[in-house]
Amino acid sequence: MPKSPIRKLVPLANEAKKRGIKVYHLNIGQPDIHTPEEGLNAVRNISRKILEYSPSEGYLSLREKLVEYYSRFNIEVTADDIIVTTGGSEAVLFSFMACLDPGDEIIVPEPAYANYMAFAISAGAVIRTIPSSIEDGFALPSFDKFESLINERTRGILICNPNNPTGYIYTPKEMNRLRDIVKKYDLFLFSDEVYREFTYTYAPYVSALHLEGIDDNVVLIDSVSKRYSECGIRIGALVTKNKELRNNVMKFCQARLSPPLLGQIVAEASIDASQEYLDNTYNEYIERRNFLIDAINKIPGCYTPMPMGAFYTMAKLPVDDADKFCAWCLSDFEYEGQTVYMAPGSGFYTSPGLGKDQVRIAYALNKEELAKAVVVLEKALEAYPGRTL
Repeated sequence: MPKSPIRKLVPLANEAKKRGIKVYHLNIGQPDIHTPEEGLNAVRNISRKILEYSPSEGYLSLREKLVEYYSRFNIEVTADDIIVTTGGSEAVLFSFMACLDPGDEIIVPEPAYANYMAFAISAGAVIRTIPSSIEDGFALPSFDKFESLINERTRGILICNPNNPTGYIYTPKEMNRLRDIVKKYDLFLFSDEVYREFTYTYAPYVSALHLEGIDDNVVLIDSVSKRYSECGIRIGALVTKNKELRNNVMKFCQARLSPPLLGQIVAEASIDASQEYLDNTYNEYIERRNFLIDAINKIPGCYTPMPMGAFYTMAKLPVDDADKFCAWCLSDFEYEGQTVYMAPGSGFYTSPGLGKDQVRIAYALNKEELAKAVVVLEKALEAYPGRTL
């Protein structure tokens, strides 16, 4: 089981804090934006006398509310198509467990969300990766490369759209090409779409459930963590029109009994968050993105493409080894009592050697904090012994 690039340096960060150093957490997508009042009020006003198990598939009222929510994006599903999970992570894990036998393979463009590998290992599956390039803005590689990896053990393709860690958004043409491959080889298309609110292009957003002719092949992964700043309530969803697959997933859901009761209450209420809240959140992330990308690209030797969605970017730094640099920032460096915590890029790749000079940076902090963090990063690069510029 690989260590998480997002959290593996937490002990060093904690030691830095004990020394009185301010640590800017650029490593994790934990938004500092307030949870909507609708969700908070739902907690404050709980009048239940018993905090009981919920149904294993989640409360019907929440699933019906999610049907309304998806319809805003022209995603037409029924409550029966939705299974509430303990975060989006459980949705990924259960979909792998239900669809894959030990030794089966799934194809994943990389860099990719690091925990996918952990979930695949838990299911006994094998991830086959197709590298994308920072110079190309992390666009999907040639589809010939996808087909070259398909064999008798291939069961699916996994995408994250908008992408974590790159912020890339798949174009309608790319999504339609993926559909063609999925249909041709009868594969599953696992589509992690937890950042669908945060798309910063004028092009239409294409969900996997918009694609025609592959309804039974699509498994949509979702979560309320990011859109409502509710990472701690651990509520996600697995959405599929494939009844046989849902029945298989339910076996795992019943084994874990139920998703979090209080989390479901908060999530259901939060779907009624005002348009003003959603607009303010969206605009805030655009401002943070624009500021951060401009600031990083002004640092000598640094480069990051403009992310089109989510709230992450992969940045190339003038360092010999980003893993060593990120650890050094926490263990040996401080500037005016401050340092930065970033996620080493290599942890988002499985291909050896890739991402060695890259880091993932989350713009989940406000602009004032981001501005201070960028200054600290530039000072750290100037002082780092393994600087390559």
